Amino acid sequence: MPTPKRPGRKSQKPSPPRRRTAKKRSGAGRAVRVTSPGPLQYKVVELSTVDEGALERTLNEWTAKGWNLDGIQFAMRESSKRPAMAFILFTREGDAAAHDEDAARGRLLRMSETGSPTAALAAEHAREHAEWAAPRISPLSAHERLARLAGLDEPEPREEGLTLEPEE
Repeated sequence: MPTPKRPGRKSQKPSPPRRRTAKKRSGAGRAVRVTSPGPLQYKVVELSTVDEGALERTLNEWTAKGWNLDGIQFAMRESSKRPAMAFILFTREGDAAAHDEDAARGRLLRMSETGSPTAALAAEHAREHAEWAAPRISPLSAHERLARLAGLDEPEPREEGLTLEPEE
């Protein structure tokens, strides 16, 4: 037969009430400045090399220019625990940059007609370095190639249709 549970003991006196003491906060006594939020400018900085030094340099550079850190987003690789890229977001008060829609449309039209400046530079670079990047090689037979590698001045002429007769 199981033993019955004992009732919990209660103290004779109730615990004394706790006194709340006001602790001084670091900003206590200072006047609070309330400003109406104005328009914000946003700045996004992309880091392709994510390490302590790159993050530190970027944060120091942009906060010195008056930007406030808003957040950091990391782009992760599936195969690694280290981030592949980082996007650092900054804000500051001020009017947003004015957008000239007509100028943007003009740039888009020029790019559609002539191609993007980046594509033009890449094509020019490919044309300049085409000779050394992929030298033109005339097709050689294995025999001719071996003769050149051996240092023979004149490779032996090709013999086609030659059949050897067995000796008797």
